[in-house]
Amino acid sequence: MATTACFIIVSRNDIPIYEAEVGSATKREDAAQMHQFILHAALDLVQDLAWTTSAMYLKAIDRFNDMVVSVYVTAGHILCICDFKCYRDKKTGENGE
Repeated sequence: MATTACFIIVSRNDIPIYEAEVGSATKREDAAQMHQFILHAALDLVQDLAWTTSAMYLKAIDRFNDMVVSVYVTAGHILCICDFKCYRDKKTGENGE
């Protein structure tokens, strides 16, 4: 099963500092654009949630098809955002998050 995940670090001014795609799937340009679209769409949700909760780890803040977005917010409001595929266990029906 070949999958990729995308990891981005974003500054408090919404400037990308670091971006990496990891995984075993072949690199395709449209897949990279899809990851960027999903992560940038989740930024609005992160902006709202970061100020309303004291939690630093925001688990599964957004979903798109089988992709899940998780975020870690540092004390300086630097965002570490990751999107990855979420699989259901066929036996139990539970998510593999």
